[in-house]
Amino acid sequence: MNILDRYHAMDYGPAPEARNEADAWLAARDFSKALFIDGTWKAASGGKTFETSEPSSGKLLAKVSDARATDIDAAVAAAAKALPKWSASSGYVRANVLYAIGRAMQRHQRLFAVLETIDNGKPIRESRDIDVPLAIRHFIHHAGWAQALDRDFPGHKGVGVVGQIIPWNFPLLMLAWKIAPALAAGCTVVLKPAEFTPLTSILFAEICERAGVPKGVVNIVQGGPEAGAAIVNHPGVQKIAFTGSSEVGKIIRKATAGSGKKLSLELGGKSAFIVFEDADLDSAVEGLVDGIWFNQGQVCCAGSRLLVQEGIADALIAKVKTRMSRLRVGSPLDKNTDIGPLVDLTQLDRVKGLVAEGARQGAVCWQPDAALPSSGHYHLPTLATGVSPANILAQEEVFGPVLAAMTFRNTEEAIELANNTRYGLAASVWSENVNLALHVAPQLKAGAVWVNGTNMFDAACGFGGYRESGFGREGGREGMFEYLTAKLPLGPVIKPAAISAQPVEQADGSTIDRTAKLFIGGKQIRPDGNYSLAIATAKGKLAGEVGLGSRKDIRDAVSAARACKGWPDATAYNRSQVLYYLAENLSGRADEFSARLVQLTGVTAKAAREEVDRSIERLFLYAGLADKFEGRVHQPPARAVTLALHEPVGVVGIVAPDTSPLLGLISLVAPALAMGNTVVAVPSEKYPLLATDLYQVIEYSDVPAGAINIVTGRAAELAGVLAKHDDVDGLWVFADAETCAKAEAESIGNLKRVWSSNGRSLDWASDEAAGDAFLRRAVEVKNVWVPYGD
Repeated sequence: MNILDRYHAMDYGPAPEARNEADAWLAARDFSKALFIDGTWKAASGGKTFETSEPSSGKLLAKVSDARATDIDAAVAAAAKALPKWSASSGYVRANVLYAIGRAMQRHQRLFAVLETIDNGKPIRESRDIDVPLAIRHFIHHAGWAQALDRDFPGHKGVGVVGQIIPWNFPLLMLAWKIAPALAAGCTVVLKPAEFTPLTSILFAEICERAGVPKGVVNIVQGGPEAGAAIVNHPGVQKIAFTGSSEVGKIIRKATAGSGKKLSLELGGKSAFIVFEDADLDSAVEGLVDGIWFNQGQVCCAGSRLLVQEGIADALIAKVKTRMSRLRVGSPLDKNTDIGPLVDLTQLDRVKGLVAEGARQGAVCWQPDAALPSSGHYHLPTLATGVSPANILAQEEVFGPVLAAMTFRNTEEAIELANNTRYGLAASVWSENVNLALHVAPQLKAGAVWVNGTNMFDAACGFGGYRESGFGREGGREGMFEYLTAKLPLGPVIKPAAISAQPVEQADGSTIDRTAKLFIGGKQIRPDGNYSLAIATAKGKLAGEVGLGSRKDIRDAVSAARACKGWPDATAYNRSQVLYYLAENLSGRADEFSARLVQLTGVTAKAAREEVDRSIERLFLYAGLADKFEGRVHQPPARAVTLALHEPVGVVGIVAPDTSPLLGLISLVAPALAMGNTVVAVPSEKYPLLATDLYQVIEYSDVPAGAINIVTGRAAELAGVLAKHDDVDGLWVFADAETCAKAEAESIGNLKRVWSSNGRSLDWASDEAAGDAFLRRAVEVKNVWVPYGD
């Protein structure tokens, strides 16, 4: 046998990681008292426990305290008690604590890694080299944010007591993603880990004790659905941060509707892995291994949909199969293992069922010829070819080591296939042509796009999704905003609109009768139902009639907004010019609008003119900011730059207030337009003639047809229609509390981003009712990772 023969015959011998320290740690603890509340270890009320087992063997690891609602009450009370002192402490004090946590975790990082692998089943190489170091990085990175808070986030403060619920696929890393920014912001925390993977959170709580975290600042409660529901519904919690399935995310969105709680959701995904014909195929294959078989595919942003250009499909699939045949499936504590067990038997059965259904729907499922361990929840890596875009394996999140492959002919088809999903968490683009990659990335509906790479994360770079992958960001500057709040200039409580059947007193007949229509797709059209709504002057006489918009009218308006490509595709400078022109044309009719305000609202001529002038000024403000509210470039420790791009949310529904009816409408519509969104606006129900008077101003201001659509009518009814419409991407509602709560609850169809006033009006004339706070709600932040170097 020559040297080359010996080289090809080589195999890896076993390289097991020692687990004796982890076993000693397990043996030394009383897990029946595993609730960490107010700095004290406690048993669950009633003494209930649940079991956690080792995925690789099924062996029982521990019986852990199972928190009840009364335990959550105690944890929230402890967090609330600790909040005033912690939030009032200096950024330097909080930075010291965060840094101490990170350093203590570094001293025990091997124990963290082994416990994570034992409890979760992920290969030790992943927990040792990725999960634990990145968790430490988050605490040390956010120590800096704590000290820089006043400089970088002026006027903001911590939101309060935060309830956090994390999944089992990255137990320690998700804990770090949640707790580090919350503590940096001055919040206190009640965190519930997943039942399958409680161990590293218990070790982390011990670290908190050693690192000097004040009692009550961090509370960690083990438990199941009852504990999670108690956190979500607790009136003492000001914010919920959840990572998990889209189905549970929708339940949480509905449960928190009308509560005023801040909410961030990082949910499921069905990420596209796009390989163009000029890509380095060997690199793409290695990236694909990391994209779908990392952590056995139990990753929300797993590249589970392979989209490959037709000309290279056969060559790439052959390389993928060769690489799959060399993946090592086995003990997760073996340093040579590539694929460990799935977390639990229920997850294994789910993956098997989806693969079987995918095959029944026409997919050809291939697996390497390899033996599985005799015990544990193992599944072979699986490649599904011949997958149609409607196949369950192309549409549903499998959350297992299963790759669905499809082909495309050109760039446009690749983008269309990639976006053919209700999710929008991440995507990978592989091409040696950086111009092509950066042409494709902004067109993908995904919160993170990796160019010639995959699964790149850093504490300095935001991560989060579009569509049913949730909303909000974790990490970086964007992630800090999720735990901060700035006071808006709240006004009085908004009362529900009273629908009166009493006829409005007719005017004296000296003017020609005119019924204002709806404004849809750049045209004035009659409402579908052919009903109108009488609008009274401040003196109770008839000022005019407006169309009574309905569900069908909203549908038409949304279609027009969706079809308008000229506005979102325009440059920021072009949008700026149009908004300036809009302001210019409104200023030319200032006297007319002032008179209309006096007629409808009864305010003085001086107050009316001030509102019109402020409306013009606000248009000028957002015209000027249209090309200045830009993204950032992050420089993570990896050899890459991360482009945090500001992108429009999409179609934004706006329900404007009765207070300051002209200024309120413009203060909402202008920032949405400035960032490239198209708008469906429901103006003040009581004073809609101010909005209908704007039609002509819009028409001769070069605003593209469909960019602004206005549907007059009953605000509460139309808000509900906008909330339910799955082609509306964002919804801003300034109305009574019941209407706001209903809009939030009914938005769960596509998990649109909803911003509501929770039944309070704003002082629209104040400086705080304009600027960056509004612009941030008008954009999605997409993080595009671009590697550099050889």
